[in-house]
Amino acid sequence: MKKIIIICAISIALGIIGGISFFKVRDAMAKIPDDVELVTQENKAYRFGDDKTKIKLIEFIYTHCPDVCPTTTQKMAILKKDLEEKGVFGDKVEFITITIDPFRDTPDVLSNYMDTFEIKNDGNWIFLTGEKDNLQKSHEQIRKVAEPFQFQYKDPGNGFFIHTTFTYLVDENNKFIEKFPMGKEFNREDVLTAIMDELE
Repeated sequence: MKKIIIICAISIALGIIGGISFFKVRDAMAKIPDDVELVTQENKAYRFGDDKTKIKLIEFIYTHCPDVCPTTTQKMAILKKDLEEKGVFGDKVEFITITIDPFRDTPDVLSNYMDTFEIKNDGNWIFLTGEKDNLQKSHEQIRKVAEPFQFQYKDPGNGFFIHTTFTYLVDENNKFIEKFPMGKEFNREDVLTAIMDELE
């Protein structure tokens, strides 16, 4: 009986270790496809394959979000100041915020969202949406960014999206480095450390 219990315990432990290893390998292989093309807050085309000079912190939001999204954006705005003090923001690091609600979050709406958080429109923090008149294509492009990182979202029909709550750090080639919780759990010191470690 004891042998059976030990064997079962070992099997469970190996299963857990194997599962953790699988998720780590999966995350390590995650990469944003080069051909993803969205629209900036300035209503200009943005293609991920053309932006391979900086590491990026990627945030998914929608501007009608009542809690997690604005809290994360606010904390990222403070993190931006930390990175500016270290002389790396804009030169070696940029932020990218992608809406999951391209119907309501037009370029003008995203610009107003930036103003709410006093984010300068200097090209170092880019806000992306899709084409309001072609929502199918827009969501296809957004999901091509989201799916490699297992970021999921859904509108249950009331306009308040259900979505994964992580931000993602990627390298110059748009490959996954690390993920961080959104909202109150977003620890800017942890993110700052990860960014500076990657730049060393």
